[in-house]
Order: sequence, then structure tokens, then C-alpha cells
Amino acid sequence: MFAVIKTGGKQYRVAANDLLKIEKLEAKVGDIVEIGNVLAHGEGENVTFGAPFVDGALVTAEVVEQGKNRTVIAFKKRRRQNSRRKIGHRQLLTTVRIAEILLGGAKPSKKAAAKAEAKAPEAKAEVAAEAKAEAAPKEAKAKKETKSEAASGEEAKAAPLFKAPKGEPDDLTVIKGIGPVAAKDLAEQGIVTFAQLAKLTDKDVAKIDEHMPFSADQIKDWREQAKELAKK
Repeated sequence: MFAVIKTGGKQYRVAANDLLKIEKLEAKVGDIVEIGNVLAHGEGENVTFGAPFVDGALVTAEVVEQGKNRTVIAFKKRRRQNSRRKIGHRQLLTTVRIAEILLGGAKPSKKAAAKAEAKAPEAKAEVAAEAKAEAAPKEAKAKKETKSEAASGEEAKAAPLFKAPKGEPDDLTVIKGIGPVAAKDLAEQGIVTFAQLAKLTDKDVAKIDEHMPFSADQIKDWREQAKELAKK
């Protein structure tokens, strides 16, 4: 049996145990998600179409992985205007494995972990009470440790990727493709001069690509422009 489903504005033909990459779903790895927008289902030559969706039809899938698609570059250039714009985009994707195709209002045999826990509220309450009793003597110590860990975590988060040099910063917006917002983001990460951009290694470019909303191609383009500006 197969089904045609709609999710993330796209349509997919699926069958049980198929691996599928769809636009990101808010779910954790191992969760069971339900897709109710079933446009059609069938087996062999017998196909049933919905109007637009089939009543009582449901497809369930297990979340296998949360990730990103490859970088897509959008480049725009105006002739004789000395204007170029280059933007990278990486679509967030969720990889799922199709579990069941259900018809006629049938209920899924697998449920999400959160629903399974709800079946035994009494046992859950007992475990929570025991854990609370055991943790009571250590509460004060845990609070101090949590505060110190949070402080150190904030310091680590705030640490820039690069060390800014002393002296006056350059106006990075002179470089085509770097606007005020991008220049501010770069300054927060310690990049404030043409010389710094010009000396970026491929390893540095990969680091920026990983931690900042700029693609590797964008950064390399800025690096080439910065080399010329640094000579002046």
C-alpha cells in the first residue's frame, strides 16, 4: 500500500518503511509524528483520491534525524550599477521513517514517548516524590553549583570567535555584500578590519560558516575584496 501525503507545502508518495526528508518538524529523534494530510492512497491499480484529503486516513512516521540541507546560493547582479548581492540558505530538514498507513479512522499502534508516560500517572508521581525526597539535602549545594555553571556557560557563550586587534576598526560595509547588520555581527565575533578578513584561512572560513549565518562562499568573496582594500 502507498499513500500521497502533503507536508511543508510539498507532496510525497510514501510506503511503509520508506526513509523521507521533509521540512523540519518540531519533534525529537525517536518520536512518532502523525501526518493527517493524505491526498490519496492505494494498492496496485486501486487508488482512492481525497477532496482534497481522504477522510479518516492517517500516516505515522518515526523521527530518525534532525539536520540541514546543502547550502543554496542566491546571487543577484545589476549590470552597469556595480551592485552584487550574494545570500546563502540552508533549509532545516527532518528525516523520518514511515511507520504505518492507516485508513478508516484506525488508531496508530505506536505512540510518542510523552503519550506512553501518561498511561501510568501514579507510578510517575511516586518516582517523582522519591527523587524529590532524596534531592532535598543536596538542594543548597546543587543551587550553588548550578549558578557557577551558568556563569561559566554564559562566559563561554559570550566569547568571540576571534580576538579583535587594537586600534581603529575599518568600515566593513565598504565591502560589497556586507551591510550594517552583517558588519555588527562580524564585530561581535572580533572581526573589525580589512586585514583580518584578508588573512582568514580556510579553517577560519569553516568556523564562521558553522557559527554565523554566512556561507563559506560569501566569506571567501569578502576575503578577496578585503585583500584589495587592505593594500590601500
